[in-house]
Amino acid sequence: MRVPDSLAAKKRSVDRELNRLLSRNDSPIFRAMRYAVIPGGKRFRALLLLSSGACFGAAARLLLPFACAVELIHNYSLVHDDLPSMDNDSIRRGKPTCHLAFGESLAILAGDGLLTLAFEVMAGAPVPAGMMGPKQEAMRTISRSAGVHGLVGGQVLDITLKPGEMTRPKFDELIHKKTGSLISAAVEAGAVLGRARLAERQAIRDYGRNVGLAFQIRDDILDSQGKKKLGIMDRPDYVAFAGEEKAARRLETLIGRAVSSLSRFSRRAEELRWLARSLLLPKQGVGHA
Repeated sequence: MRVPDSLAAKKRSVDRELNRLLSRNDSPIFRAMRYAVIPGGKRFRALLLLSSGACFGAAARLLLPFACAVELIHNYSLVHDDLPSMDNDSIRRGKPTCHLAFGESLAILAGDGLLTLAFEVMAGAPVPAGMMGPKQEAMRTISRSAGVHGLVGGQVLDITLKPGEMTRPKFDELIHKKTGSLISAAVEAGAVLGRARLAERQAIRDYGRNVGLAFQIRDDILDSQGKKKLGIMDRPDYVAFAGEEKAARRLETLIGRAVSSLSRFSRRAEELRWLARSLLLPKQGVGHA
């Protein structure tokens, strides 16, 4: 099967399971949670986890609950990030943000519900005999990425750092925590569930960190281009810090490093290579995103 077709099939399986998880009833809270998740984006983080696990021979049925949990956590973070007290955004994926559609109070609770459901899904994931250790480690890896060492910590930096305090190390820390941590965790959790060896885990960590940084820099470049057209000035991002040309060069470098870190895996990691290269901007080469 061609890589794009294989990834499309994986995405459909994630979408089906998320729809099942969020269709338990038609109460206001579940309507708000479904609104935030379905229809979703490209399911990039879920695909990373499924592709990483598949690289090490893990069964799809073992990986799917964790892939869905990562998507639930990601979408919870978007609901809270859009709130008036945070970024105060009005549009998400071409429709009104959750707090505009359902009110701020219910949006906060919907985000809480998505985060809590993610851990319920992982805790209840059935695993074969002898897999309880990897299951617990995968949960710890994802949990850490969602907390003060990851998403939450990144959001704190985003709202507290002043423009004059921004340095490249601070930007990298912010990007890694707010965006890269969950991406890295998704890749590593897949490897954990696939019982990857120590050296393989290190290569996967290198891949995940580079892809996580690249993902946010690409978003910043595209956002900056859109804001220029509209004449909008917003809080500093990587483009404002380094300039678009340097940001584009760094994006390409990070993707190159990510792909290089997979050299030991031969064709087993073709989906992971494809996902990394999908972050290239059209003018840089293959743009699959």
